[in-house]
Amino acid sequence: MDGDAERLTDELLEQLLAAATPEAYLAETGLEEKGFSAYLNELLVAKDLKMSEVIREAGLNATYCYQFFSGTRSNPGRDYAIQLAFGLRCSLIEAQRLLRRAGLSELWAKVPRDAVIIYAIEHGYTRAQADDDLFRLGFETLVKAD
Repeated sequence: MDGDAERLTDELLEQLLAAATPEAYLAETGLEEKGFSAYLNELLVAKDLKMSEVIREAGLNATYCYQFFSGTRSNPGRDYAIQLAFGLRCSLIEAQRLLRRAGLSELWAKVPRDAVIIYAIEHGYTRAQADDDLFRLGFETLVKAD
């Protein structure tokens, strides 16, 4: 999926430190920073999902969701980004990457609510199942009750 997904960070660091200049490293590795919208679309294609499926599973407003994918809206709240991760059926690594690309903090096992979300992602829960666990354990759900 990501061009750098197969290359380990340690290997890239070794390559960077051995390079004559930062420019040489960047040219040699072909690394490029992908934005939030580009990463969402990359996941959508790689997982062979339909936008309607992602929207339904994420529990987000369709218009709002389309804006993230088109790049017209680039700053989701953290919970919206997590909902998108569930809608896209992300692995934990993909979800963390999605959060970083949105400029948000990653999920932390030290934070109880985050720990529940990490567990849900790792065990293949849907967003609705994650919300059920969050509610049952007394945490704020991803989808807010009206």
